[in-house]
Amino acid sequence: MTHGTAPCSGRRLSASEELRNNGVVKNVGEAPQEELATGERSTRNRVARSILDHGPSTVADLAGRLGLTQAAVRRHLDTLVSENVVEPREQRVYGARTRGRPAKVFALTDCGRDAFDQSYDTLAVDALRWIEQHAGGEAAVAAFARDRIEAQAEAYRAAVEAAEPEERTEALAKALSRDGYAATARSAPVGEQLCQHHCPVAHAAEKYPQLCEAETEFFSRLLGTHVQRLATIAHGDGVCTTFIPRGAPQSGTSPPGPAPQDSTTQTSTTPSASASTAGRNPA
Repeated sequence: MTHGTAPCSGRRLSASEELRNNGVVKNVGEAPQEELATGERSTRNRVARSILDHGPSTVADLAGRLGLTQAAVRRHLDTLVSENVVEPREQRVYGARTRGRPAKVFALTDCGRDAFDQSYDTLAVDALRWIEQHAGGEAAVAAFARDRIEAQAEAYRAAVEAAEPEERTEALAKALSRDGYAATARSAPVGEQLCQHHCPVAHAAEKYPQLCEAETEFFSRLLGTHVQRLATIAHGDGVCTTFIPRGAPQSGTSPPGPAPQDSTTQTSTTPSASASTAGRNPA
């Protein structure tokens, strides 16, 4: 999704425990092995964190706070600018301006600010708890989850309906990836697997599985066939994995009303998948 005037980089910031413990910005994408070995990424995270803590900063400010040379700071800033984590701005001058051009400062973009741990997960869980307690219990949470999916559905429908029947799972994966789910599609025995390697709502879905169930129902309607959720990140699996049977009538058009749900599948599939490695990718 986009934030502000520029699209966020496709490389998202990782939620690795090491980075969280260091109190730095989450790692943007996959860095080359030699970069990781030399600590380049860690230093770049420190640069971004310093801007978060102190506000828009000049190269000299950052070099002084971090004990780096100005040349090293500029090099890291160039990369952070290319990743849309920070942006250069003209420094605001209050009072009488001195001669010469104002110093350039670097500030976090909306994408860069979103890269840091926020309280969004807590806020989402609190909101769902309020809905559950004051607006109709679990059924109200399920209705919210379905409505949320439908609000995002148009781009997914367009992508699937524009693809050939045999390419619709792949088309859905690409559309999901554009929304931050890092999705892939691959062949499996008697079908395909749709794998989502990232889930933006995993922490909320851990407490409210209705979010996962609504997504599974939507995939079923979108692809015109019963699909089976084999594993979810929210349940502790490394990847959200959905099985789509081969030869299914993937019309790309949602049939009227929700797809019939197999209560046995809904309640027992994920736990059994979690207990084994069936349907999972290495994480």
